Amino acid sequence: MNMTAGNFDQVLQALRQRKPFQMFTVELTGGHRFEVDHPGAIVIRDGVAVFLAPGGSPIWFDHLSVSQIEGAPANPSGEPI
Repeated sequence: MNMTAGNFDQVLQALRQRKPFQMFTVELTGGHRFEVDHPGAIVIRDGVAVFLAPGGSPIWFDHLSVSQIEGAPANPSGEPI
């Protein structure tokens, strides 16, 4: 996925603001995946985002480091739904 900073912001903001909120999955280019499980757990600005994972661990990422963003959480096998 090749995203511009503006498109990155727009996509993540739209997913964050869905009513009702639905979890979504971010996959980074290195293969690391995480599920955004709460709309208040992510901050997005100018092509950069930080997600506060359960326990308060921050995950910083930007539009260049994202491989894909899925609108639904990964299933238990780790494959996209």
